[in-house]
Amino acid sequence: MDAGFFVQQMVFGLTLGCFYGLLAIGYTMVYGVLRLINFAHGDLLMVSAYIAYFGIVVFCIPWPVGFGISVVLTALLGILIDRGAYRPLRRSPKISALITAIGISFLLENLALVIIGGRPKTFPTPSWFEGAISFAGLSIPRLSIWVVLVTAALLMMLMWILRYTRIGMAMRALSRDVETVRLMGVDADRVIAFTFALGSALAAAGGIMWCMKYPALEPFMGVIPGLKAFVAAVLGGIGNVMGAALGGLILGLGEILIVAIWPDWSGYRDATAFSILIIILLTRPTGIMGEDLPD
Repeated sequence: MDAGFFVQQMVFGLTLGCFYGLLAIGYTMVYGVLRLINFAHGDLLMVSAYIAYFGIVVFCIPWPVGFGISVVLTALLGILIDRGAYRPLRRSPKISALITAIGISFLLENLALVIIGGRPKTFPTPSWFEGAISFAGLSIPRLSIWVVLVTAALLMMLMWILRYTRIGMAMRALSRDVETVRLMGVDADRVIAFTFALGSALAAAGGIMWCMKYPALEPFMGVIPGLKAFVAAVLGGIGNVMGAALGGLILGLGEILIVAIWPDWSGYRDATAFSILIIILLTRPTGIMGEDLPD
């Protein structure tokens, strides 16, 4: 493998890792405050893509406006899911919320199938994301550069919210001790709703960029990316935001480089990702940057 080819594959792996990282952050934030794996999170990728598609193609709104509307509406959907499905189960056994999360996932997928249909649709990609930049014998897709820049900007914004805002500090406190936070007068339900909104907005941004890379829209398109993002969250350390981003990058790079080095393994790409999940759970359940969190 020559150096140019290796660098090219690293760029592709970094792009894929950014997608996984944005989704994994939503998983890890919800788990941090609720100790809940929100398996409906991957389907928000699908919802955001369809919202952007219909806004841009059917209603002919400008692409940046369609992007923003999709992010906002997906964030509102995250709040609605929390209030309608998870909030009534706050004091129920954890298994009840987990089963509900799986049910919400099936509901979103099948609603899209019934309302929109199963025929794939092609997502519109603006001209400024197309093409590639060539230098030093390499050809770097413009979309890859945009994905990395947008992901970095969103991650910095998220870390600023968590570290320097009142609601961010409340989120971090809630992840440690819910009852004590309630006794201090913090509206825990409002903080949890904000967590769902923030995670859903990141999933929407990742979903739209995912569709520019893989432009076929269909109701079950969020299943595999969602499951792999869960693997990334566990790999990096479930409950740790930077760990989720790191896990996404490692998983994305690993998937691409394994296929690049051993092309015959391309059919085992998904199996490799889920094998990593099993190995991590057996050897280091807290992940790379995770820690044991209170129940």
